[in-house]
Amino acid sequence: MALSVPIVAIITSLHLIAFIFAVGAERRRSTAKIVPDEYDEQTYCVYGTDASTVYGLAAIGLLLLSHTVLNAVTRCLCCGKGLVTGSSTTRTVFFFVFSWTTFLGAEACLLAGSARNAYHTKYRGKFNLDDLSCATLRKGVFAAAAALTLLSLIGANFYYWSHSKADTGGWEKHRNEGLGMSNYGEHEQQQQQQTTGFEKV
Repeated sequence: MALSVPIVAIITSLHLIAFIFAVGAERRRSTAKIVPDEYDEQTYCVYGTDASTVYGLAAIGLLLLSHTVLNAVTRCLCCGKGLVTGSSTTRTVFFFVFSWTTFLGAEACLLAGSARNAYHTKYRGKFNLDDLSCATLRKGVFAAAAALTLLSLIGANFYYWSHSKADTGGWEKHRNEGLGMSNYGEHEQQQQQQTTGFEKV
């Protein structure tokens, strides 16, 4: 299997868009403040925008789509034809594990960050007491997801490249062996024809 430029472009584009969404989610994290209720002596939490949750979910979908394309093309390493043994196969296995690890890490951070960012404190507190705490997402969760997304991009491209190289090498080896056997068969056939001609003479 030769390296396909459109496949590389699709995988890279989806990862980069997911990275942009993850960065946007980090910058648009929901904030909250405690305000008093104008009708009684209680306070409650007022939250800002939930855009961070939407960005996080969008990044999850894009990463999942990119990884699906990658593993559909390479047949998830274990479902396709055997690869030629050697350093290329070792690199392929390494980047396969690396791409899956970074992908799962990015998805976990995005999912946890989106869920936490969407959670809003519902209960109320007394006006003169500091017993109310507004739940918000800690800084850095979506940033970690963005970093893992970039690592996943690197791992995915190197995995696809090394898989294509190992797979192509195996096909060329098989083809060369087939050509060698074909040439050997033709040579044997020519020798038999010459022997038969001599016997007739």
